[in-house]
Amino acid sequence: VLGKFLQDIQRWRQHSTTMPPAELAAMVLDESGYTGMWKQDTSPEAPGRLENLKELLRAMEEFDTLAGFLEHVSLVTDAGNTADDAMVTLMTLHAAKGLEFDTVFLPGWEEGVFPNSRALDENGQAGLEEERRLAYVGLTRARRQAFVLYAASRRIYNQWQHLLPSRFVGELPDEHVQRLNLNQQQQYANHGYERTSYHGGYQQQAGLRKPVQAITARNPYTTGDRVLHAHFGEGIVLASDRDRVMVDFADKGERTVLIDFVEKV
Repeated sequence: VLGKFLQDIQRWRQHSTTMPPAELAAMVLDESGYTGMWKQDTSPEAPGRLENLKELLRAMEEFDTLAGFLEHVSLVTDAGNTADDAMVTLMTLHAAKGLEFDTVFLPGWEEGVFPNSRALDENGQAGLEEERRLAYVGLTRARRQAFVLYAASRRIYNQWQHLLPSRFVGELPDEHVQRLNLNQQQQYANHGYERTSYHGGYQQQAGLRKPVQAITARNPYTTGDRVLHAHFGEGIVLASDRDRVMVDFADKGERTVLIDFVEKV
């Protein structure tokens, strides 16, 4: 096996002088089995890794030679290492473990995105707890301020989807909440509130949004109830828990929604 791998490396090296860099990279990723490995991987990180590989190939398409691409990467890396001005660092929650920054922005805190729906479907409660630990990691990376952000709608797989704030938003301590009035524009009105919490002596502030209606104190829905949602249409309740229900919508599949946005049919 090792001998074949060395032969492959030699063959790829020979192609490096004749093939466009994007085509060469695609060949290496495919023949080495690296792309296939991530396609078979069922972890929540796998789709992101595949997207990163696609983005790499798209970036390489702008260069005629592999040497030109590597020279560009070298220049960009050197510029990043020698810059003295303040910079913005982009990273995943996994990569942020052990690091600290004065200010941290945490976008994408929406149900289905974070916690990731695939992690919940495949690993259940264990997957949820792992996502919750990642939320804790993100919040505690901030020395002074952590801004938690979520979108009312997002383009997912080339389709616009209306989203609800992550359940982790509701788990932030209410005793450290300062409510602010923001612009009112959509169904999920931008009545905002800013949570100020303290962890390890560091002040953390998170800019969040809250739905128009207050959360109902008691969940009136049970399994089997037929409900109507303004966007997803009619569906059947599969499970209910506190302020939300899991509903099987005929056209949209299974969705978890707040009870204030559905009504019995």
